Amino acid sequence: MLNQAKLFGGFFLSALKIAAQPGGSIVNAGTRPPLFIEHTKSVSSTRCRQIACALVFAVIPLAAAAGEPNDYIFLPAVEYGEREIDLKLGTWKQSDEGRTSAASIGFGFGLTQSWFTEFYSVFQDTSDRGAHFDAWEWENKFQLTEPGQYPLDMGLIVEIEKPNDLQGGYQVVAGPLFQKDVGKVQLNANFLLTQIFGSHSSQRAEYGYQWQAKYRWQPKIEFGFQGFGDVGSWNSWDAIDEPSPQHRMGPAIFGKFALGGRQSIRYNAAFLFVKSNNAPSQNLRAQIEYEF
Repeated sequence: MLNQAKLFGGFFLSALKIAAQPGGSIVNAGTRPPLFIEHTKSVSSTRCRQIACALVFAVIPLAAAAGEPNDYIFLPAVEYGEREIDLKLGTWKQSDEGRTSAASIGFGFGLTQSWFTEFYSVFQDTSDRGAHFDAWEWENKFQLTEPGQYPLDMGLIVEIEKPNDLQGGYQVVAGPLFQKDVGKVQLNANFLLTQIFGSHSSQRAEYGYQWQAKYRWQPKIEFGFQGFGDVGSWNSWDAIDEPSPQHRMGPAIFGKFALGGRQSIRYNAAFLFVKSNNAPSQNLRAQIEYEF
């Protein structure tokens, strides 16, 4: 476990160093000669893709945690200089348990043209503990390609969670992000792996996924579908009726209200249905972002 932690930490620090360097940005906005810019883009893209691949393979054998009621879809794009206040809400009720609700509020900033970072606090309301503070989280997103540069737009997410109850251990989530635009249709697929450090539990090695299909009808109202799931052990997928995996999917709505300048409000919400015996019977989730 210690060696895995050192390996993961090394890759994460390398990604931060490259993203923080002016030449490490995927989108170079400097006034350098075109040939130099193209060379820099090529080298930077290669470095980021190498780090992403190494990071993914480094965390494949690690343990995963179940999803949360306020889960949301990670997107690979980063906008330099953008600031946002982010509110995420969710609630679900399992057939044999009480209702669980979760909410988080955070502040994010586009530090470079390929690195977005966000800090937020998480709260939960459960039937056994009531409303309580649950964790601090630090999310880092790296844009690996320019939109339309390749058949798939690619990114990388790395999220670190410090729970209020340290007996559960620190949690690190990492994985590649993919997006494909086909006309007015936007398709997303993410593969997420989770490591828990400092925990004495002996969980199986597992991983999860996210997907989204959205039709851009009008800026203020778009519609589509979203899905979240855990598929069990990384080397042996569980059947859909096994107790470990969770699979949720359902209709979703999206939109953006421009407020002038760089200010806008984005929203998305979904009503997710059961796709396995262990998943919540119903899951309502929403996200609201104020960008400025």
